[in-house]
Amino acid sequence: MTIDAPLHLHRATVQQDWVDYNGHMNEAYYLLIFSHATDDFMDFAGMHAAYRKRANASVYTLETHIVYVLEVSVGEEVRLETQILGHDQKRFRLFHSMYHAGTGELLATGEHMLLHVDMAGPKSSPFPPDIAAKLAEIGAAHSGLPVPRQAGRSIALPAARP
Repeated sequence: MTIDAPLHLHRATVQQDWVDYNGHMNEAYYLLIFSHATDDFMDFAGMHAAYRKRANASVYTLETHIVYVLEVSVGEEVRLETQILGHDQKRFRLFHSMYHAGTGELLATGEHMLLHVDMAGPKSSPFPPDIAAKLAEIGAAHSGLPVPRQAGRSIALPAARP
């Protein structure tokens, strides 16, 4: 099976109740769309509902960083590109780029660190061999992609001086 680099797993249309008092999509719904794209990635990588039930395992988000680039309005469709930036035996780091489906303009990016969890604890646990192999396969397919310039960013502002 060929793995796209990046993956194209999710699209969404901005709903009326997602639009705020400024007339564009509220910040919370960017995270909702990124969360749904992460769910689609989990399904693609074999961590779907049947796996989670059978293995009594799940994935928890440890950290998320969103960069808002352009506004998007009600009724507009967005498409996401998903890239795995890294993984180890318990975690994976995803990067989603949200584009306007019509114009192709970059709207936002979301970077996410996720942890595999044994729900019996709950406690962190290694990926089983089949999931680890799938993450490695996706990682290999994405290894030639450039690291997005928004990846690894942090929020910074000089400290206020009294």
